[in-house]
Amino acid sequence: MNFLLLPLFSFLVGIVVGLTGIGGASLITPMLIFIFQVPPAIAVSSDVVAATLMKVVGSIKHWQQQTLDVQVVKWLALGSVPGSLFGVGILHLIRQNSEHNLNEIMLHLLGITILLVTVLALVQMLLLIFFPKFQLPELPKFDLETQLGCLQTISVGAFLGCIVGLTSVSSGSMFALVLIAFFRLDARKLVGTDISQAAILLLFTAIGHLTLGTVDWSLVLPIWFGSVPGVILGTKICQIVPLKPLRFIIYSILMMVSLKLVY
Repeated sequence: MNFLLLPLFSFLVGIVVGLTGIGGASLITPMLIFIFQVPPAIAVSSDVVAATLMKVVGSIKHWQQQTLDVQVVKWLALGSVPGSLFGVGILHLIRQNSEHNLNEIMLHLLGITILLVTVLALVQMLLLIFFPKFQLPELPKFDLETQLGCLQTISVGAFLGCIVGLTSVSSGSMFALVLIAFFRLDARKLVGTDISQAAILLLFTAIGHLTLGTVDWSLVLPIWFGSVPGVILGTKICQIVPLKPLRFIIYSILMMVSLKLVY
């Protein structure tokens, strides 16, 4: 039964991702935990592996179209990859320590991360809707022609990479905010750069999670079967669907899900 339901739900999640750009991990991991009763450690690891294929396919397409900033991808990856492996290393230490329950800790980490990402995205959306003329203080732009700019990029990448390694969440959404805030990328290259850096990050993160032994291929394959065509369909119909109400509904659902994960 689950083998039939999981591709269906993954297909629906894929449509949402294609429509709104909201990260699949924020939706698929809670879905595995709450609907399919998958232990959090297995849900996170399986989702990391499942998400990798979508990101790699997308990044190849953007590479062919030259709709990405190679320099930004390179320097972010130099930080995010070691950061994610460090996060996976923390999970290894937690698992080896019998005093702590890996599933319980990951449940809280996942909930806190989704909550923070959702709140940031929701505040940003509401400011744009209700206060379009409101100007937030401009953050410094990272200049990759300087050593300082490269170091700043690596540092931000390492921090966010560690979060991805621990929870599978934020490989796209938090990095997208960084690309907008610190690199001022135009819309044409924003999505491609975000997907490409996420593909590199998740590829190494997935290898790390495979070493944990918590990847369930009976979950990964149905997610692939459902989410990939869902994303393709979502991108096709995104031009005719009003996105702001849809995003608000999804953010509200994510808020409730994250609070349930935490408490």
